[in-house]
Amino acid sequence: MLDCMKLFITEKMATRTVDIRSDTVTKPTESMRVAMANADVDDDVLGRDPSCFRLENEVAKIMGKEAGLFVPSGTMGNLISVLVHCDIRGSEVILGDNSHIHIYELGGIATIGGVHPRTVRNNEDGTMDVDLIEAAIRDPKAELAYPTTRLICLENSHGNTGGRCLSVEYIERVGEVAKKHGLKLHIDGARIFNASVALGVPTDKLVRAADSVSVCLSKGLGAPVGSVIVGSNSFITKARRLRKTLGGGMRQVGVLCAAALVALQENVGKLESDHKNARFFADGLNKIKGLKVDISSVETNMVFIEIEESSGTTAAKICKDLEDYGILLLPIGSSRLRVVFHHQISNSDVKYALSCFQQAVSGGLNENGN
Repeated sequence: MLDCMKLFITEKMATRTVDIRSDTVTKPTESMRVAMANADVDDDVLGRDPSCFRLENEVAKIMGKEAGLFVPSGTMGNLISVLVHCDIRGSEVILGDNSHIHIYELGGIATIGGVHPRTVRNNEDGTMDVDLIEAAIRDPKAELAYPTTRLICLENSHGNTGGRCLSVEYIERVGEVAKKHGLKLHIDGARIFNASVALGVPTDKLVRAADSVSVCLSKGLGAPVGSVIVGSNSFITKARRLRKTLGGGMRQVGVLCAAALVALQENVGKLESDHKNARFFADGLNKIKGLKVDISSVETNMVFIEIEESSGTTAAKICKDLEDYGILLLPIGSSRLRVVFHHQISNSDVKYALSCFQQAVSGGLNENGN
């Protein structure tokens, strides 16, 4: 503990910052900035930006799909995908009650697309029971009052359950249900590379059953902006028109795509280190009285922390105390915190954060670091 205190005091004097609010907070690397400055660009609305074309093709190839489309955000990527598959207003999509699309995307599928969300309970591992998914599918011959089911959405890795990974076997079971009933399957793959690395499964195999996938490049991979949605040629043709409708038609977007290409080349291999840091951090937190982490839930780069009542503190207070010492994280309730690791967080950063947590929970932090 003395060594931790020395580290803590030294870093307080050095005003160190460890930003573990999310993997979206990464800064462009020097190689990304060079690629952006030298990007070969043209007007992408006219279909002429060569850097964008290379990125879209590369992501489609990695995912085993025919074509791709660069979009400004994962939210737009998911919205476009749902609207392409549910092209008749009043259609219905089956998705998890704790999924990103349902909770964090402003209800866009309903407010913009007129698509009705039919939720199924997410289990602690991010899955939905397959029999409950099938039971939620509307019978097309049933009463006229019901919307028509057209799509099932999965999320991999699943953010709200702590970055848990959906297996190939599970996804393909859901895919079989979709085909049986003439439905489409979309995967919100904001962190699909994290799931691939954690499971030791190539991404194309992991999304083989999906008709479309939204792949975020600005989370764990660290690109400054953007996602790519992938699917069949006909799907992407329709998606491109919808992107324009939603205001996502961009001009010399190759400046952004050049950085994303670097992210694909350089940062996928760093994800395993993020996962190891998350497990190391979780193990360390469980040694601090008053904090609890379900180690079995730490499969990728996320750690969800429960603050026990006996600690006498709250998530808001811990966040405030730690921010004074350069540790940035997010409260997700009065007694719960979320931490997300990324490639710009070192093992030394993790150890420093642990020492700060120890102080914050055991007695609070003050100017003397004790």
